[in-house]
Amino acid sequence: MLSDIDIAQRASLQRVIPLAEKRLGIPDEHLEPYGHYKAKISLDYLSTLENRPDGKLILVTAISPTPAGEGKTTTTVGLGDALNRIGKKALICLREPSLGPVFGIKGGAAGGGHAQVVPMEDINLHFTGDFNAIQLANNLLAALIDNHIHHGNELGIDPRRITWKRVLDMNDRALRNTVVALGGTANGFPREDGFDIVVASEVMAIFCLASSLTDLQQRLGNIVIGYTRDQTPIRARDLEADGAMTVLLKDALKPNLVQTLENNPAFLHGGPFANIAHGCNSVIATKSALKLADYVVTEAGFGADLGAEKFVDIKCRKAGLKPSAAVVVATVRALKYHGGVELKALNHENLEALERGMANLERHVRNVQDHYGLRCVVAINQFTHDTAAEHDAIRRRMDALGVPVVLARHWAEGGAGAEDLARTVVDVVERGESAVKFVYEDSTPLWEKLEAVARKIYGAAGISADSKVRAQLQRLQSDGFGHYPVCIAKTQYSFSTDAQARGAPSGHTVHVREVRLSAGAEFIVAVCGDIMTMPGLPKVPAATKIGLGPDGRVVGLF
Repeated sequence: MLSDIDIAQRASLQRVIPLAEKRLGIPDEHLEPYGHYKAKISLDYLSTLENRPDGKLILVTAISPTPAGEGKTTTTVGLGDALNRIGKKALICLREPSLGPVFGIKGGAAGGGHAQVVPMEDINLHFTGDFNAIQLANNLLAALIDNHIHHGNELGIDPRRITWKRVLDMNDRALRNTVVALGGTANGFPREDGFDIVVASEVMAIFCLASSLTDLQQRLGNIVIGYTRDQTPIRARDLEADGAMTVLLKDALKPNLVQTLENNPAFLHGGPFANIAHGCNSVIATKSALKLADYVVTEAGFGADLGAEKFVDIKCRKAGLKPSAAVVVATVRALKYHGGVELKALNHENLEALERGMANLERHVRNVQDHYGLRCVVAINQFTHDTAAEHDAIRRRMDALGVPVVLARHWAEGGAGAEDLARTVVDVVERGESAVKFVYEDSTPLWEKLEAVARKIYGAAGISADSKVRAQLQRLQSDGFGHYPVCIAKTQYSFSTDAQARGAPSGHTVHVREVRLSAGAEFIVAVCGDIMTMPGLPKVPAATKIGLGPDGRVVGLF
């Protein structure tokens, strides 16, 4: 069997400039090529599209992730290809992969099988340098903070109350907590510091929510980096950092254009994780795609409790987006895993475990329909060992919710294997628009917003926090940040904060251990349970399998 990278390297790619001109009508003078198969699209050109009507936006989300695999990105690519095959003008919008999981657990994030975006190696490794620009902008601000203190600290920054961290696009647990400026007076004033992974940086969140370069600089300037001794907030613009940070990001903000294995255009732009950030591609890419296509298929990270909730409550709320439908991706294998079956036994039919595991799918579907207000389709990403009886059991369970279930074989067959899914999605969209709903209102106090997500979406009995976190939330409320949405960082593997709790646990308590203000992104991050904003590498990192073959091609990348 061919690996993902084998399939990608055998693909016949079209040069991206003529592809963009032919399929999207973008003149070549508005495209900035990065080699033959990648390009950035000029922001000036995208601004001319504002008066065009919008296409239909389809959100692809999934059940809670398992080691058995679900295939959300693969389904996004397959659905986009299938929509084009049935005569619809479709574009897909994905996030850019982070080097953290590429070298850590996953080994690649450009889809899989015959439903991939290409050039796969470039996309997974550096791509067009967007993440490097975000990393540099973040760390420039960190350097300016320590430099300001070293040269007299005119703003009166309290070194004990600096909240801005440095970042690195790599899993490196040793950098979670550090001390900087050791080695004497020439190196500044020693203080505690730490690193997050780039995708958790507020700069990444701002990058993905900004609507223009002007908006980008405004948001960067609004970043609160710390406080004075009397608790006065210090912002990035107080350090005159926002201009240089914007310069570092000016080219990165242009959306990236690539293609699928079937030579359909695709946007890849931005890349926050949905377990520690808002988990959606850039607003600029999504809104531009809606002007260029009749159907736009996008994904939100991890399960519908994380990525889809933030897609609705943060991205749609901020950008005024109105999705027409959602696709919830599941596999028979993953549902049996949620029903208590271990990995080695997943290829055997087990209807009893499947029924138990479908509680996870059912809760996600109910959340999408009842709390996000989106019309829904369930896509079963088919595996070889699935049985007809298992598929029928899923259909019966979803029939009770009025949700169509479609088998999809895009991994093996590309767009042809997802044509039934495409037709079903089109039918659902044409039968009526979704009425997008938010889980909470802007005016709801921060504590109650967190409770609303925990109770309604996670099935929790409530939330808890120590007195320090409660006081911090109350201060944020009284300081005028209470209207912000909340961005909950927690494990992606469960509705609870216990990564081992499969299925649909209920009645648990979500413990909020830390709260962070993201004043530029305009949301409040609540770090819950044991989740880390700087992940660590596994015992056997994916990096150990990646290398160059005798012909100079990359091998081992998924």
